[in-house]
Amino acid sequence: MLLRIYPENPNEKAIQEVVDVLKNGGLIIYPTDTVYGLGCDITNQKAIEKICQIRGIKPEKANFSFICHDLSHISEYVKPIDTSVFRMLKKALPGPFTFIFSATNKVPKLLSSNKKTAGIRVPDNNIAREIVKQLGNPIVSTSIRDEDEILEYSTDPELIYEKYKDRVDIVIDGGYGGNIASTVIDCSNGDFNVIRQGKGHLQEIL
Repeated sequence: MLLRIYPENPNEKAIQEVVDVLKNGGLIIYPTDTVYGLGCDITNQKAIEKICQIRGIKPEKANFSFICHDLSHISEYVKPIDTSVFRMLKKALPGPFTFIFSATNKVPKLLSSNKKTAGIRVPDNNIAREIVKQLGNPIVSTSIRDEDEILEYSTDPELIYEKYKDRVDIVIDGGYGGNIASTVIDCSNGDFNVIRQGKGHLQEIL
């Protein structure tokens, strides 16, 4: 299903429809403040396995991020962070960053068998955050990539739908997506190390 939702004022009924699909173990493709993402409910192991199959990767090798509604979600999935880091997060989020922290045991065993870290995102996109808010827990997420030699990420939701309609339950049309992914910052050792430079800039939030 291709479902149109307007980011300025997401339709509550449409959001609930998406949440119901996630609760039933379905997969969705949805907009963020950077690129379109493929996601599922973090508590559904079978759905996570489906995403891994689509991406052609083993769960233990996957570097998925978790989409959270706000900072209150983060404390469940990452180990305590100091005050200075928390202040920086409050300044940076919602925004185009993925922050890597030491993970708690609430991170699905499927994803953390060989890893002790978790990547956390709070995108500046009303659709994504409203879905997570109504769902009540984070979405496991990975970016929708494109085989195009010029564009690394798929930006047109209708083209994304044509490609993925037989593999996911809902593709949300929230308008054209971006083609620059989030900036990934590793905070797991107490320092701020940029692993991937993307849309966000570290110097603006320090």
